[in-house]
Amino acid sequence: MNKRQAIKILSGILGLSVSLAAPAAAQTTIRYAHVGSEGDIQHWYADEFAKRVEKRAEGRIKIQVFPNSQLGGASETVDGVRSGAIPLAHHEFGSLTRLLPEIGAFAAPFIYRDGTHAMAATDPNKSEVMKEISDKLVKQANVRIIGRLYRGARQMTAKMAVYSPSDLKDKRFRGVPLPLWTTMIKGMGAIPTPVEVAELPTALMTGLVIGQENPLTMINANKLYEVQTHAMLTGHMQNVLPVFINERTWQSIPERDRAILGEVAAEVGEETLRLGLDAEVRLIDELKQKGMTFITEKDGLKVDEFRKSVAAQVNTDFPSWKPLMERIAAIQ
Repeated sequence: MNKRQAIKILSGILGLSVSLAAPAAAQTTIRYAHVGSEGDIQHWYADEFAKRVEKRAEGRIKIQVFPNSQLGGASETVDGVRSGAIPLAHHEFGSLTRLLPEIGAFAAPFIYRDGTHAMAATDPNKSEVMKEISDKLVKQANVRIIGRLYRGARQMTAKMAVYSPSDLKDKRFRGVPLPLWTTMIKGMGAIPTPVEVAELPTALMTGLVIGQENPLTMINANKLYEVQTHAMLTGHMQNVLPVFINERTWQSIPERDRAILGEVAAEVGEETLRLGLDAEVRLIDELKQKGMTFITEKDGLKVDEFRKSVAAQVNTDFPSWKPLMERIAAIQ
């Protein structure tokens, strides 16, 4: 064998080895935004979702989580997902009303019997009414709901004891900067004062507002017990947050990986229900030890008065929601 033949054979062997080498798997990176603090159950959801998706997709998908309003508040988050600037996020159903007004019915106060009912009604895979609304959202706003998570029942806190809507008359009370919250706070008897969650501790400390409402997990994680003395167990909302993705981003993901995203979203969502229900029990004692006084119906809290007053305001401000609310309430 001469030198030229040897080089030719060696080149052939090297060419074959290159052709047989497996190509590097392309990785899709998806930014995931939310407004919750890192101690909140909603951040646990986002972080756990990211870890499990990356593992099950064997590195083909990487989720980068941006908590604590790093990519903007509620409005910026929703607009970002619609445009594709933010591919993936979660927030209140009420925040999606800027894209599809009737979707706010899923966040209506006092609509759910409990957390289990709320999660069943908002399941994008099993709830017919949720699937119907999600399809509408895709067509009208280029946004798809792929999951949901449970934060717990929203409870009221204040720098004073509150027993009925009359106790909040002429008092400035924080609401999420969304129309539904303005309606609800009005129904509770107070003056609605929109404050972004990142600014809430300061607003409470300075007296801009005398109170707010949130799940106990958020109240504890954000140390609101340092600026609030009383917690009223109104349970006025079962706080379920939709997880939504830009439709172009969704369609750009291979079908097998879309299946993984949906599977993990459902799985981790169900885990938040268990964690949220457990935390609600545990946190009452924990927050009492941190100085908060709890007021329940046994202590004279008039939950029925809040329910009737808020329902009347919702029916006045959102009359078109009634048929949808009836369908949601009827889900078993």
